[in-house]
Amino acid sequence: MATLSDIGLAAAINILSAFAFFLAFAILRIQPVNDRVYFPKWYIKGLRSSPSAKGAFVSKFVNLDLRSYARFLNWMPAALQMPELELIDHAGLDSVVYLRIYLLGLKFFVPIAFLAFTIMVPVNWTNNNLEHSDLTFSDIDKLSISNIPNGSQRYWTHLVMAYAFTFWTCYVLKQEYEIVAAMRLHFLASEQRRPDQFTVLVRNVPPDPDESVSELVEHFFLVNHPDHYLSHQVVYNANKLSGLVEEKKKIRNWLDYYKNKYERNPSKRPLLKTGLLGLWGESVDAVDFYTAKIERLSRDISAEREKITNNPKSIMSAAFVSFKTRWGAAVCAQTQQCRNPTIWLTEWAPEPRDVYWENLAIPFVSLTIRRLFVAVAFFFLTFFFMIPIAIVQSLANIDSIEKALPFLKPIIKVKFVESFIQGFLPGIALKIFLIFLPTILMIMSKFEGFISLSALERRSASRYYFFQFINVFLGSIITGTAFQQLNQFIHQSTDEIPKTIGASIPMKATFFITYIMVDGWAGVAAEILRLKPLIIYHLKNFFLVKTEKDREEAMDPGTIGFNTGEPRIQLYFLLGLVYAVVTPILLPFIIVFFGLAYVVFRHQIINVYNQEYESAGAFWPDVHLRIIVALTVSQLLLMGLLSTKEAASSTPLLITLPVLTIWFHRFCKKRYEPAFVRNPIQEAMMKDTLERAREPSLNLKGFLQNAYMHPVFKSADDEDIYAAMGEWEEEPSLISTKRTSKRSTPLSSKHGGSALSLPEAKH
Repeated sequence: MATLSDIGLAAAINILSAFAFFLAFAILRIQPVNDRVYFPKWYIKGLRSSPSAKGAFVSKFVNLDLRSYARFLNWMPAALQMPELELIDHAGLDSVVYLRIYLLGLKFFVPIAFLAFTIMVPVNWTNNNLEHSDLTFSDIDKLSISNIPNGSQRYWTHLVMAYAFTFWTCYVLKQEYEIVAAMRLHFLASEQRRPDQFTVLVRNVPPDPDESVSELVEHFFLVNHPDHYLSHQVVYNANKLSGLVEEKKKIRNWLDYYKNKYERNPSKRPLLKTGLLGLWGESVDAVDFYTAKIERLSRDISAEREKITNNPKSIMSAAFVSFKTRWGAAVCAQTQQCRNPTIWLTEWAPEPRDVYWENLAIPFVSLTIRRLFVAVAFFFLTFFFMIPIAIVQSLANIDSIEKALPFLKPIIKVKFVESFIQGFLPGIALKIFLIFLPTILMIMSKFEGFISLSALERRSASRYYFFQFINVFLGSIITGTAFQQLNQFIHQSTDEIPKTIGASIPMKATFFITYIMVDGWAGVAAEILRLKPLIIYHLKNFFLVKTEKDREEAMDPGTIGFNTGEPRIQLYFLLGLVYAVVTPILLPFIIVFFGLAYVVFRHQIINVYNQEYESAGAFWPDVHLRIIVALTVSQLLLMGLLSTKEAASSTPLLITLPVLTIWFHRFCKKRYEPAFVRNPIQEAMMKDTLERAREPSLNLKGFLQNAYMHPVFKSADDEDIYAAMGEWEEEPSLISTKRTSKRSTPLSSKHGGSALSLPEAKH
């Protein structure tokens, strides 16, 4: 069993690792040659120029100011200086709300840790139950609930603290939900005009034999929204064209690389081999080879454009429909458009940056089948991952290693090696197993057909959280303490499961402490170093960069990564709430994580990350729900644990806590969640009225005209395609109808068609 000295050694290793990352970052960030790696956001905003462009030759690459090295930690106070309102203007509300999750952790656990260490730790420590037992225990176990004998009246202390922690958590959650909801409504009311405020995405447009999708959409909205409809843009299946354009960009990079190489040494033409991976095959002139490939791709792109333009099958049964007012868009997005609820489905259009264009080409009718398939695949991924988790957990058990590899016994009995194995290796091994998981989950979300990047990230985050809950939390507890009884665990009755897991929780405190230090402390410190973007930038800068524009494109500011960052935070919420009553020694490690992560990510948001979209904090209901789940799980597991401790008089009183927590969640959902899923008609009308008063001659059509045109048609090389692809109507008027069925348009076309009437009712 791990002792406090083992934990201390593991903490020392992780603290030294974190300090090494911070020191390396402090040195690298002040070097002129790395300026675009550590401050890309300011370059994107045009507010920073490269320090390597001036001064002596050496000073273009190395910072010669020795005083700046002495101030290597000045980035920490600098990260905290920018006020929240200024940060919203600088980075957007999504980034600020994301940072508030870390602050929420501090608001939770600092008071909880104070109560736990002043009340519960002395209650646990002053018992001697473990010393009089035959169990193998550690110093950490003496600080936990395990040190209290069965049936003791001291369990009332843990019961009262469970109530106190629950009420405090709910109080802070309510306050934060109220603050974030108010921030969102204020942000939406005060932000500048955006295309998505006026635009609705309509899907599952029913086919019509007489009219194209564009004509059908125009007719429908002119009839049903005659005073507010402005224009529309049909959705094209341009996925193949996008692939060709992307391939052309990659080939152009290779061409630039070989051109640069030739310019450095004009006496020798660069060659390459045309075989697999360039390792064998015929040697050809590299510049000529890639020039010919680009010419071929240009012809293919032109042919694909022609095909999209002339083939009606390239037009999907969906369109972006824009309105003259925000009020008109809000009414359309939040109401049923047709008596048949499966067609003419409307929803708020994502902002143009947020649209995931590839999935708009997926037929709407196939989405249900896709999501069912992904649900089954995710089930197998989650539960079969338990096998490598079990292997990882065996690393935390010295006895298991001795049995499997007896020849290593003399080595692992060395104090330092034993402490390293138990205090560092399991956490980092588990983290390595989880490296590829976010990519797999994002692929699954894309396959499901979500049409916005924000929706993709939120779905991927929810799955990542569930995966971590099953495998990292429950899996670590079960496999690490009773894997040999796993079959019995699976087949036991439902009411016995909390008892089994609850009894195992105190025994895994050491593992989770090391995991927090590896993933939390060292992991956050590694985040600020940005080693991978640093290496990639310099490789691009050396081989591909020819102009300042190329250098800007070589920057990789990255994003917050909500789909991976938020589930990781939620795991710490879960661990903190579960172990607050059981083993409070875990809480200081979690507090250090939240404090360190808040400073680091605030620095990154100010100087590095360039968020791809702005959802105005729409993800907060998910954050709230997952904390509620963690709180409820902690209550159920505590109930199961106390039931094994013969605390019959106090355990039944815990049943009230999950009921109160669920009631609290339902209250918050009704009171605050509408601000995140609906747009109030009153707010939309107020903003429309103010805008008309301030800008009476606003050309809204011009503002919206190309907002929702596929990006592949907006590039500089593709300006000639605008006219061919422009389905955005210039006037809100009907074209002459070609329909003979007369089912959907009871008004005459303003271009002279006959009046169309609804079918007579049958009697």
